[in-house]
Amino acid sequence: MRFSCAARTDVGVVRSGNEDTYLMVSERGLFVVADGMGGHAAGEVASDMAARIVAEEYRPVRGMSDDELMAQMVGAIRAANGAIFKRTIQEQDKRGMGTTATVLALLPRRYLIGQVGDSRAYVLRGGVLTQITKDHSYVQEQVDAGRLSPEEARVHPYANVITRCVGSNGDVVPDLFLGTLEAGDLLLLASDGLTGMLEDEDLRTVMASGDPLETMVDRLIADANRRGGLDNITVVLVQIEEVSPPTGEMAVAGRS
Repeated sequence: MRFSCAARTDVGVVRSGNEDTYLMVSERGLFVVADGMGGHAAGEVASDMAARIVAEEYRPVRGMSDDELMAQMVGAIRAANGAIFKRTIQEQDKRGMGTTATVLALLPRRYLIGQVGDSRAYVLRGGVLTQITKDHSYVQEQVDAGRLSPEEARVHPYANVITRCVGSNGDVVPDLFLGTLEAGDLLLLASDGLTGMLEDEDLRTVMASGDPLETMVDRLIADANRRGGLDNITVVLVQIEEVSPPTGEMAVAGRS
């Protein structure tokens, strides 16, 4: 598989510190976005721990079945959860910390995503933008129950309240998404500092522009800041350029 990638995180307009973390392990086709919570320092610690531990624990080998790959993804996120939860018990200043975690692993012709919280993954294919993940949030539960419309959910006072995160309890159950990839697909991972400020059509317009990935990342962050920049903003873009190279190996065309 051949792909290119770019990413950046930004503090936003309102916050004084950045509790978001992203990680790109391009040689293994692994990408993580984590949005920490728990106050200054603690949120940063939680998101950094989640990204690092997932990258350490998720190490598939050739020939693994889908079930084995998914089990390893679950195990990696649970390992991060356990380590973060342990620190919340042992260190008083870390009590209450936690983080979202959205993890993208590129496989031959496919993707695997593990997700906890409300950091999202999208794919742009043929000009159509599709949200892959589903938020673990209070307002999403109300939408699912028919009590709120998606439009009402965006402006609801509890829009930022998540119902599942990494590190707040002794265990966590991530959602898994396994799908196919095609040449030309553009994948987006983002914290809610982006998706809470911009509508999906705003995302699609930038992602379909054909600009270099670094330019798209900068445009998305700038647009979110112009809309208020109420939270930290993290954007990871991955462009799939070829799904089945002759060697069957991962190949990075370029990265930032």
